[in-house]
Amino acid sequence: MDALVVREGEHEPSVIDVPEPVPEAGEVLVRTLRVGVDGTDREVLEGGHGEFPAGEEYLVLGHEAVGVVEDSNGTDYEEGDVVVPTVRRPPNGENRYFDRGEPDMAPEGQYHERGIVGAHGFMAEYFTSPAEYLVEIPAEQAPLGFLIEPISITEKALEHAIASRSAFEWHPESAAVLGNGSLGLLTLAMFVHTHPFERTYCVGRRDRPDPTIEIIENLGATYVDSRETPVDELPAEYEGMDLVYEATGYAKHAFQTIEALAPNGVGALLGVPGPWEFEIDGGTLHEELVLHNKALVGSVNSHVSHFEAASDTLGSLPEDFLDSLVTGIHGLDDWERAFADDDTTIKTAVEFAAYEER
Repeated sequence: MDALVVREGEHEPSVIDVPEPVPEAGEVLVRTLRVGVDGTDREVLEGGHGEFPAGEEYLVLGHEAVGVVEDSNGTDYEEGDVVVPTVRRPPNGENRYFDRGEPDMAPEGQYHERGIVGAHGFMAEYFTSPAEYLVEIPAEQAPLGFLIEPISITEKALEHAIASRSAFEWHPESAAVLGNGSLGLLTLAMFVHTHPFERTYCVGRRDRPDPTIEIIENLGATYVDSRETPVDELPAEYEGMDLVYEATGYAKHAFQTIEALAPNGVGALLGVPGPWEFEIDGGTLHEELVLHNKALVGSVNSHVSHFEAASDTLGSLPEDFLDSLVTGIHGLDDWERAFADDDTTIKTAVEFAAYEER
């Protein structure tokens, strides 16, 4: 079967023929429909993130997948069910994080991530998965089911951010998203439609005209150019933020977020920066956190409950927003365009098969 992979020592994907997987006991065989492309895939290609499966000279790419059950293999699924797979798997048998249903909280070395760390991903005509790591979604979500994984990342981050404020009455009204990539835009749409804030902002570094700025403003949010208003100056120019969602991987944003927050506010950090040393005013930032009851939480990955919530969220997002967000669906004969990284590309996916209802 065809698979889109990165070979060891290379930095560009290629299509190769790999054996079709055979499901083991408790596993399901899934026919792949579409797999989304995101910044993590590009980091894997660049060699800055990820790890090849043991003994393999290539890694099947992709972790944002949607597919159809081809062989239920004695599980509770039925052939034709539309499913999305979670990403993490136990590396060498079970461990306590997987045993208690919290693989998203496992530290490095105690998980594999399909298409990223130590396990093949989903950019192939078929893949197998243990049934417990699949989430069934409505058939009508099959075309855009690859968005459920990134939405689930925000579902988890919000869960943790809200939990950090659970010791007192917290009624957030303002929220800022740092980053106008596809994850940032999905999160902004969630803030407007499913976790409604009265006032929303999105911080980026784009010049007009730009499709992402159009999406931001069509959502009713305010676009902030960080070249004109740095993140830590948001309160002076606009207002202090009850919630800041960082999706840039720009290391300074983690510290600027502290000053961007309103009293009792919380910042959720999701970007993963590379090594970078710079100076900060540690005393002022420490004081801000203490005297104004602010908090920062880090969040990575997600699990079944977050995927289930993401399916509900996807069903509530406006069709015109989703049409603007997804800028290309490309087949294997055109896969290069799915990995384009320019100002007109927002969210793309590689299509392996068209969905046909059974």
